[in-house]
Amino acid sequence: MASSKEIKTTEAYNALIQKSLVVFKPDAVQRGIVGEILARFERVGLKIIGTKMLCPDKDHYHHHYESIGKMITRRGEEAFLENLQYMAEGPVIAIVFEGIEAVELIRKIVGPTESKNADMGTIRGDYSHMSFGYSNSKKIGFPNLIHASGSVEEAEQEINHWFSQNELHTYEILADKFTR
Repeated sequence: MASSKEIKTTEAYNALIQKSLVVFKPDAVQRGIVGEILARFERVGLKIIGTKMLCPDKDHYHHHYESIGKMITRRGEEAFLENLQYMAEGPVIAIVFEGIEAVELIRKIVGPTESKNADMGTIRGDYSHMSFGYSNSKKIGFPNLIHASGSVEEAEQEINHWFSQNELHTYEILADKFTR
């Protein structure tokens, strides 16, 4: 029988294990760099527990970007419509990762939303260079390769929106051995 100290340690560990959604946007898919980017997440020990390629419709994106992300509220209807047009340019790949403090770790790997502010070594710093000013002046969507959940709460909502429970899998990877 486990001691109360062991139970508390297990509960504390489990509280740090998070799930997060990553969406490879059309520019990442069309440039053929999904595998290269995906490897960065796997190398740090994040576990893929769900993945699929799809072409979501306007309603799906509206729920994702406004009901959950409040894009229209923050940036306006025009920015949303430009983003919607960009996201409709091709299929996307949605992945759910699991790992220790996954949301924050993934955001660190990805870099800030506006690519011009991303440090080299981050996904956006290494593979994109767009600024909001440029995309706004051209009235185009903002091709920054990847979407990553911004908080634990957002991740939970996004995962439930993009995946059903039977599309998420539980299994062990080698990194699990070192995180117990």
